Amino acid sequence: MKLENLISGKWTPGAADGRPLINPVTGETVAHADASGLDLAGAMAFAREKGGSALRSMSFAERGALLKAVADVLSENRARYEDIARINSGNTKVDASIDIDGGIGTLKYYARLGKSLGDATTVLETGQDQLAKDPVFFSRHLWTSRPGVALQINAFNFPSWGMWEKIAAATIAGVPSMAKPATATAWLSHEMMRDVIAANVVPAGAFNLVCGNGVGLLDALGPMDSVAFTGSADTGSTIRSHPVVLSSGARVTIEADSVNATILAPDVAPGDALFDLAVREAGKALSVKAGQLCTNIRRILVPKGHLDAFSEAVVAAVSRFPVGDPADEAVRVGPLVNKRQQQDALEGISRLGSEARVLTGGGIPAELDGAGAFVAPTLLACNDPHGAELVHSVEVFGPCATVMPYDGIADGLKIAANGGGSLALSLFSNDADARMQTAVGLGPWHGRILMVDDETGRNHTGHSIVMPQCVHGGPGRAGGGEELGGLRGLRLHMQRSAIQGSPSAFNGLAERAAEAAL
Repeated sequence: MKLENLISGKWTPGAADGRPLINPVTGETVAHADASGLDLAGAMAFAREKGGSALRSMSFAERGALLKAVADVLSENRARYEDIARINSGNTKVDASIDIDGGIGTLKYYARLGKSLGDATTVLETGQDQLAKDPVFFSRHLWTSRPGVALQINAFNFPSWGMWEKIAAATIAGVPSMAKPATATAWLSHEMMRDVIAANVVPAGAFNLVCGNGVGLLDALGPMDSVAFTGSADTGSTIRSHPVVLSSGARVTIEADSVNATILAPDVAPGDALFDLAVREAGKALSVKAGQLCTNIRRILVPKGHLDAFSEAVVAAVSRFPVGDPADEAVRVGPLVNKRQQQDALEGISRLGSEARVLTGGGIPAELDGAGAFVAPTLLACNDPHGAELVHSVEVFGPCATVMPYDGIADGLKIAANGGGSLALSLFSNDADARMQTAVGLGPWHGRILMVDDETGRNHTGHSIVMPQCVHGGPGRAGGGEELGGLRGLRLHMQRSAIQGSPSAFNGLAERAAEAAL
């Protein structure tokens, strides 16, 4: 099977055989993807002109209805997607659900958001400033759809959610999407998009897809276009420094790798409910999607007096996780996406081993050696987090985390900040002062902070789970980007202009705009 590309309103194959997509359990080739020989500049122009004009002619509510129709199509075909996620990505049922249902759920959320904005096509910020002595001249800020295309370059670990969360926000903003999934797992993205297009619920050019190498897409960017990238910091830097990106003024948002942390606060001790919840979350970090989440916990900070107890509890939990072929429903930890990722993970664990000792795992499970791209759930311990460097800078993109001690909440916050900027941090604490210090001290270093106390208990959504109501991204090493967050997700795709005029002028604008605080 060869995946095709949806460009200029039709499915088009690449000119070459393309890159193989692999079953990470068996090593079998399940498909090929290629985008060579395509007119990508023409495809971007088609999306910009045909798809963009169609979406801009629709109200927010109509765009929301479009997304709901897309979500309905995907829901109808969900069972088939689960099989593809298992075969091409090595997903267990739980892993596949996070990706597939996460994408569908995000589409439904933005569908409701579009409906709430009504028949408007612009957003007028609430509040105004008087600019003259007499109350006849004011300023307000208006958001309008940019007549460009949103180029969306996604990572291999979320071929559903990663694609649909970007498309959802762009669609509500009235901007067409050119989705470029990672080739290694593009099969799921391809099949989902095929079903949506076959259902005829989307205007021509509004959704576009390139499954193979996207060389040439950046060259086709214009001043009203945007790039939303998820992946490595190195690739993100390459995109930012691309000559056309620099000269065109196209907007760029980057979500890059980060060494996220969780903190067990000093007020929590073994036997406490929060202690057990923190152990449970650490176990998820070493099992869900085989640790292949950009928001996953990589560093676990524990009061030094509880380091051994916490480590032993996590090791005990992990020892009960079956590793193997996700076709077996008893399996908790599947393979990494391919042999290359397996090798990268093993090399990363080896590097961390110069600063930390392995408590469990550390390699390929003995019973699976030579079969598939498996890595054993691995917990390391670093007794000197202040003197270490690699544990704060090397992200092993697999089922691996490092536990380390700290002395007092201020010390814990200092260690967490050594990650250089992260997507997510979690804190397990009932102490109001610890929560305040964490929010204020680590807010600048993190895109999202999850606080779990006894009141929240098990009702939290999880350290790694990204919710469409919340911004997703992070400062510094994490790329400095920001996606989702409800209406905030429209910022990349809409232009905020200061409008100066009389009260009568603003009354006219308000009649045709959705008013919101942005």
